[in-house]
Amino acid sequence: MPLGAEEIATELKTWSVDHIGSIEARKPSEEFNGTMMQFFHWYYPSDGSLWKFLSEETENLAKVGFSALWLPPAYKGLGGANDVGYGVYDLFDLGEFDQKGTVRTKYGTKSEYVNAVKLLKEKGIQTYIDVVLNHRMGADFEEEFEATPYHPQNRNHSLGETRKIRAWTGFQFPGRRDQYSTMKWNWQHFDSVDYNSLDPNFKAIWKMKGKDFEGKVDLESGNFDYLMGCDLDMNHPEVIQELIHWGKWSLDLLGADGFRLDALKHINGDFFNTWLDALEAYAKKDLYCVGEYWTYDLPTLAWYIGNAGGRMDLFDAPLHLNFHKASRSGGNFDMRTIFDNTLMKEFPLFAVTIVENHDTQPLQALESPVETWFKPLAYAMILLRSQGYPCIFFADYYGAQYVDKGKDGNQYEINIPSLRSKLDLLMSARQFYAHGPQYDYIDHFNCIGWTRLGSPSHPHSLAVLLSDGAEGRKWMETGKPNQRYRDLMGECPDAIQTNEHGWAEFVCRGGSVSVWIEEGIPI
Repeated sequence: MPLGAEEIATELKTWSVDHIGSIEARKPSEEFNGTMMQFFHWYYPSDGSLWKFLSEETENLAKVGFSALWLPPAYKGLGGANDVGYGVYDLFDLGEFDQKGTVRTKYGTKSEYVNAVKLLKEKGIQTYIDVVLNHRMGADFEEEFEATPYHPQNRNHSLGETRKIRAWTGFQFPGRRDQYSTMKWNWQHFDSVDYNSLDPNFKAIWKMKGKDFEGKVDLESGNFDYLMGCDLDMNHPEVIQELIHWGKWSLDLLGADGFRLDALKHINGDFFNTWLDALEAYAKKDLYCVGEYWTYDLPTLAWYIGNAGGRMDLFDAPLHLNFHKASRSGGNFDMRTIFDNTLMKEFPLFAVTIVENHDTQPLQALESPVETWFKPLAYAMILLRSQGYPCIFFADYYGAQYVDKGKDGNQYEINIPSLRSKLDLLMSARQFYAHGPQYDYIDHFNCIGWTRLGSPSHPHSLAVLLSDGAEGRKWMETGKPNQRYRDLMGECPDAIQTNEHGWAEFVCRGGSVSVWIEEGIPI
């Protein structure tokens, strides 16, 4: 794991100099301006309708300009038809077998899933499969074996001697009957569990005898290898072989373009290097991968990027945190620092930029919502700048209503309004205007802006101005002399004209964003 921030930064910069050319060759050119959507949220109804809804929406998503969708975990989970997909039971059951009290998953059936992915491919939209390779849950039977208890908040501190325990570690998948895989899981395929039915009141992380907590994981709680359920032993050859087999099977079935990888901070940092190398060799192409290493510590993210050798992007959790803080600061956040300590600023080639996701939405485990008024500003920052690969959240696009308990035990009714009309405008601006050189004007406590000067294939320019406080005004250069501009967002009704040098004083209303495009150019 990383030592100090300076050492990490030095090592990564040295590594980047040697490797950045080959990595850039694997990435789409900025002319492409790809945009991803996370096509689900935690509280999407458990009615089996998502895959059908996706099939109905595919044409509209393509027209708006989405180039890729991150789809939710499609396999059978512990919670059956109610499982979001992170309580992994059987990776090979995509809503095909009667297991965990249901055939379909929360999102529908296997045939509906495969059909939806096929339609996406026909429209030129890439598919990224969400997969959890960290743990298994909902075992079919208990087993007895020896294990050592460790303190849940300090996995370096033993709570006693090795002893016999009983835990739910046996997986036979009786409903699937060996279709697609004959692998049966037992306690030897895991390295730790958190429950002993022989002593259920004793709270501990139980490490199997002869096993070790994995290295190259996050150092929270001393060693954050264990997260939940039955933690996979990523050093076991049968585990490695089976996970590679599942990846190949998934690629054959769906023709997917890549993966969203869950819980990276809990898995040995070297495992995915082996896994992705095997899958790319099998597919004979580059596979796009974005990983969830949820930490706000930039040096740790930098270490993971270097350790992965450029194989994957990471979600920019620090940028999300800045958005969350700014949205709740009532105009008292220094917008000059909004990009500080983020992947978007320091390592943009590896940054998937987000405003929200399923974990940060209200009432979830990492709850840190961005207030509604600020979201158009935040989305403008990830969609219209040159750095990062932006990802729009399903609930922000379509809206969401749900009821659940908060951390205080009280019941709350949540309403997330749809920003679809504004996001469609920002998506259009991204496709047609957000190209070429970028000039930044990040020089005011509340009001910041930038311009994009266009490129040979996208010659029209763009000016963006936003303020989290009062009305803003800023002189910015567009490269287009004597050109009239209009506010695409409709916030400011009057046109603005640049002078003979291509400069103009652009404006925005308080607490809003204005996107100034060349007047008379259709979008």
